[in-house]
Parts: sequence; structure tokens; C-alpha cells
Amino acid sequence: MTDLYTQAVDLHKVNIGKLDVFSRVKVNDKHDLSLVYTPGVAQVCREIVNDPDKGFELTWRGRTVGIVSDGSAVLGLGNIGALAGLPVMEGKALILSRFAGVTAVPLMMDVHAEEEIVQLVKAVAPTYGAINLEDIAAPICFAVEDALQDIGIPVFHDDQHGTAIVVAAALRNAAKLVGKKYEELNVVISGSGAAGIGIAQLLLGLDRVNGQFIQQKRLSKVRNIILVDSKGIVNKSRTDLNRYKLALARISNKNGKSGDLIEAMRGADVLIGVSKGGIVTSEMVAHMANNAIVLAMANPDPEIMPEDAKKGGARIVGTGRSDLANQINNSLAFPGIFKGALEARAKRITIAMQIAASEALSSFGNPTENAILPDMFESKLVDIIASAVKGAYVQ
Repeated sequence: MTDLYTQAVDLHKVNIGKLDVFSRVKVNDKHDLSLVYTPGVAQVCREIVNDPDKGFELTWRGRTVGIVSDGSAVLGLGNIGALAGLPVMEGKALILSRFAGVTAVPLMMDVHAEEEIVQLVKAVAPTYGAINLEDIAAPICFAVEDALQDIGIPVFHDDQHGTAIVVAAALRNAAKLVGKKYEELNVVISGSGAAGIGIAQLLLGLDRVNGQFIQQKRLSKVRNIILVDSKGIVNKSRTDLNRYKLALARISNKNGKSGDLIEAMRGADVLIGVSKGGIVTSEMVAHMANNAIVLAMANPDPEIMPEDAKKGGARIVGTGRSDLANQINNSLAFPGIFKGALEARAKRITIAMQIAASEALSSFGNPTENAILPDMFESKLVDIIASAVKGAYVQ
């Protein structure tokens, strides 16, 4: 293991994970006990029975996110299972607490069928003010999210939309820096799982309602997207596509390209990697358009390391890692998104809220080629995104 990986294991071992539960109320005597538990707590229960919305005021529901995962698509590690995926969900919870002041609880589930996941989330929903679906494999993740949009609290698959929000912000800023228009970008997306589909959806100006992609005329979009999966370029002539890939194939890949990732990248302005580490070479980048933008976001190992992408002629390079320059990671967005949704007491996170978050992120600070997006530790970033999300919510 590298030194960084060794340090990470040691940190988790010493602390037995990353999370704990602490009381917000001091209990020093019997009177305190009678307020937090019986008999006083009975009246709190009665208040909620008479008005369920008071659950957001009188319990942690109003400030707590449930992070739900089955461990079937964790980082770039794949289907490692619920237990092995728990450290990542602990990390998500820690980030929400540290950067947004939002309480979050990992909920790992050893069920994988669509209906089982849906029923589990519905069953636990009264505990939380929002649900963050995380690291659930495609295409089940799309159907699960769609089925949970009317349970009265936001259900947001961060791998899809959080990633897309950050990528869209990064592309807007990168395009300006290299002298190109966002609306004229030809984009290749390596990876057609949750993140790849989510990014394609937002960059093409699409909303998804009940499993159907709907063009939103008011949303700006890039010129063209070529989506690439493990079998090659996604096009409508293929017979092995799930319904989400097929729907996008009918909208994207305007020239009907076929072939592999190498062919897809020829002449492209942008490569977005949400697939597998080490699959892109300097020679492949050299066949892209001038002033190319490469966002190699596979974790923990990017599709191509920044120095190799630069060697191939890329002008702007980003990865998903926090230890490299130009981090393009959904952690830049989801703390503010959930904080804003909770403050708005939203019932769902709409496309308008997603666009507001992306625009707030892209307009923060003064981007440069080595910092196209702000650092996570910018003190006002979360609040600015949260305010934009809250302001965009319509009951």
C-alpha cells in the first residue's frame, strides 16, 4: 500500500471508523431525565401525532440525512458489498457534518433488488429529513430513485446528480478558460453507470420523470455527447442497451459513431471519465481537439494521471481525488444541496435546484486552469450553494 493508503487504514483502525453519536442535551439530574424521556417525552409524541410536520421541529428529522447504500457500485471498486462500502458512507456522513452542519447516518442494506430497496427506504423514511442514495449500481439506481420521488422528503442519488452538478460547473469554467463556448463542446463520457448517465442527462439539458427523459428548453446544453460503456460507443443500433442507455442513444451521438473509446475521443473537446482507472493513454488524448479538457474522475485511480494527460496535449485536467489539483468531486456540491433542501423543507430536489447549485458553484471565486472550481474548504461555499438551492425550490 502507498503511504496515503496506510495512513487511512491506521486512522480508521485507531478510531474504529469515523463516526459517533453525541447528545445535544445535557442530562445532569432527574428533572433533565424527565424532559428527555418519560414522562415529558410523551407530550412531544402527542404533538407529532396531532401534527406530523412537527417531527421536523421536535426531532432530529429536520436536520438529518439517511445515506442509503447496498455497496453494489462503490467508487471505482465495484460491487464490494454493504459492509465493505460502510467506510465510504461514513465519509459522506462526516463531510455533511463537517462542511454543512448536517447530521447524517449511514444505512447499509444487504438487499439488492429494486423493490426491496424501495420498500426499505420507505420503511425508514420517518427517521430522516432527506435520503441520499449512494453507490447503488445502474440501472437499478435509476428505477429506485424514480420510485421514491413522492414519499414526502427529498430522495437524491448523489452519484448521478451530485456528480453531474459539479461536472457541469467545471465544464462551464474550463470552457471559458480555453476560449470555447459551453454550448459548442463535443463531449465524450467514459462510463455509463449512474454517474455517466446523470452527467449526460444534465449536459444535454434533460429532466427525468418516471423513467422518461424530457428535454428542458430553458436549460443550456452542450453540442454533442458520446457515451461509452465497457462494450464501446453507445449508439441506437446496439441491441444490448438498458432502457436508460437506449433513451440517451436516441438523443446523443449525433453522427452515429461506433467503435471503442479511442474512436470516440478523436476530435473531442472534452473527456469525462467515470469508469475505470488507467484505461486512457497520452496517445489517446493527443487525438482530441486542441485545448482539450480531461476530467478523469474514476476513484481511487483516475482513467489517466494528470501528468500523462498533459503530455498528450490536454490543457485542463481534473480528477476526483482530493490529493491532486483540480478536484472534480460531488463532495463540492452535496453538502450545500442537502443543507438547502433541509432548510427549505423540500419534498424533492428538482432540476431547477440542481441547476441553481451548479451555477452557484461555477460562479464562486475566480477560476484558473489549475483551480477551475473552488476548494471544499472555502468557508462560504456551502452556504452559497444552500441558499441557491433553497431559493430555487417551489412547493
